[in-house]
Amino acid sequence: MLRKIQSKKLPARGGNFAIIASKYNARFVDAMLRAAQMELKRAGAKVQIVRVPGAFEIPVAAAKLARTSSPPLSAIICLGIILRGETTHAQHIGEAVSDALMQIQVAREIPVIHEVLLLENEAQAHKRCLDKKHNRGREAAQTALKMARVMKSFRG
Repeated sequence: MLRKIQSKKLPARGGNFAIIASKYNARFVDAMLRAAQMELKRAGAKVQIVRVPGAFEIPVAAAKLARTSSPPLSAIICLGIILRGETTHAQHIGEAVSDALMQIQVAREIPVIHEVLLLENEAQAHKRCLDKKHNRGREAAQTALKMARVMKSFRG
C-alpha cells in the first residue's frame, strides 16, 4: 500500500540541487518533475534541471554533474519511469540504472536520489506520479533536502 506523502517545509539553507529527468514516459515524469521543483523551491533551494532521452541516460548525466558542478551540488534527484513490457528489457534497464546511481553516490559522496521507477503498468505510474497524495517527485525532493542536511552535518 502506498504511503501518503506529507508536505513539510524543509529549509535548504542555500542548497544547490539538480534534477535529472527522463523525457521518455513524459506524462508521468513531468508530473514528478513539477512536484520535485515545487518542493525544492518552497524550501528556498536553487534548482538546475537536466532532461535526458530515457532512463538509461540518467546515470551518465548524474556522474557528470557530481564531478563538475560548481558550486558543488547538495544532492541530485533522478526521475524516470520504466514500464515493463513483454521482454526482460525493462528489468535490465532498471537494474543497470540502479547500480550506476549507487556507484555515483558512493564514489562522489553526494546524495543521488533514485526515483527511476520500474513499474508493471500505467495504472501504477498514474498512482505514483499523477496522484498528488502519492507523488514520488515530491518525496524525492524531501529526501534530497534531508540528505543534504545529513551530508552538511559531516562537514561541521
